[in-house]
Amino acid sequence: MKVTAKETLKKKSLEDLKKLLKDKQEKMFNLKFKHNATPIGNPLEIKALRREIALLNTLISQKQGEGK
Repeated sequence: MKVTAKETLKKKSLEDLKKLLKDKQEKMFNLKFKHNATPIGNPLEIKALRREIALLNTLISQKQGEGK
């Protein structure tokens, strides 16, 4: 994920981040399911997706902390 992508994510609202997180988690589930059935072409996709999910979780935590 590029630095500019991180900056755009930081500017999104909490609701948008939660929707994006849900979509990424569904994609991760499907990717892992496919990988267990038949190996996928690029297994590093799982690693990249996991990091995106971690970033989204971090940003959501920070936004929720700002509201307190």
